[in-house]
Amino acid sequence: MAFGIKKSFFGRLQEKIEDVIFMRPEIDEEMLEELEEVLITSDIGMDTTMKIIGRLREDIKKLNIRTPEGVRDQIKTIVRELIDKGDDHKLSGAVPLIILMIGVNGGGKTTSIAKIANKCKKEGKTVLLAAADTFRAAASEQLEVWGNRIGVNVIRHQEGADPSAVIFDAIQSAKAKNVDVLICDTAGRLQTKKNLMAELEKMNKVIEREYPEAYRETLLVLDAATGKNAVSQAKEFGEITDITGIVLTKLDGTAKGGIVITISDEFQMPVKFIGVGEGMDDLKEFDPAEFADDPARHRERAGGRRGPSGPRKRRPHRVGARLGLPVGWKTHQLPVAERHR
Repeated sequence: MAFGIKKSFFGRLQEKIEDVIFMRPEIDEEMLEELEEVLITSDIGMDTTMKIIGRLREDIKKLNIRTPEGVRDQIKTIVRELIDKGDDHKLSGAVPLIILMIGVNGGGKTTSIAKIANKCKKEGKTVLLAAADTFRAAASEQLEVWGNRIGVNVIRHQEGADPSAVIFDAIQSAKAKNVDVLICDTAGRLQTKKNLMAELEKMNKVIEREYPEAYRETLLVLDAATGKNAVSQAKEFGEITDITGIVLTKLDGTAKGGIVITISDEFQMPVKFIGVGEGMDDLKEFDPAEFADDPARHRERAGGRRGPSGPRKRRPHRVGARLGLPVGWKTHQLPVAERHR
């Protein structure tokens, strides 16, 4: 795997999908119900799940899909189309570039800053870090430790200082030294939403006033292992400021990965980087086709799956049961508003 993950997210989900489709005697509505449950329990949101299943239902008829392999490959194609945002997945290569890093504490923001700085430095760019998270104790010191480790200078003030003052000083230093990339840490106080919004607005005004010619990126760092909590954070931060991309950390661990699909679809935010390990080189550029294991690029090797051993025992549709549907009702029969209950 080019992402450096022992088994990609879609590789893990694919196993669950194949457990449903390869062990069934036929492609029918019950199979779609079970696939729906697999997607939802993999941290894919209800709306996005319904979109995938609805499209799959149509494609099975339109494309006359008759094999389990065809169903699996069509799911991959649908997912890739949902998450593919074209060139927006790439970090701007223009200079001078200012990257504002946002996200809650504990999500891997500081280490992601160091990894992006290291990546830019390896590309031959000069990099400067701004420790504008003056709220969290020892945040500046932690960033400086990373800066020393990768050989990048850090502009910092004392704890409790005005974050915008740190940004101001960092911009002056970046301009004086003709720095290519300035990466700015910020406080992750989502619980004080109004304060955070005002703080980010002030920072952006300083950047616009002091360095209007600089190119801009605002990257939201999310811990993929937190699943639906990360989706909620994407919604909250998206209401506070404009986000140009997502950095998803900890995709190498227990993360189910459905967050990639949900955020890409529901919020139209491109994922730019994914964290696949603790090493400095373990922050990888996101490739939608590779992530979804697109069958157009990655044909499945033949064989290796057992066919159905007989009819499976019908079981209640758990998703429908959780929503309180009468027996026999399907979630796709619900009005859209009811699917959010």
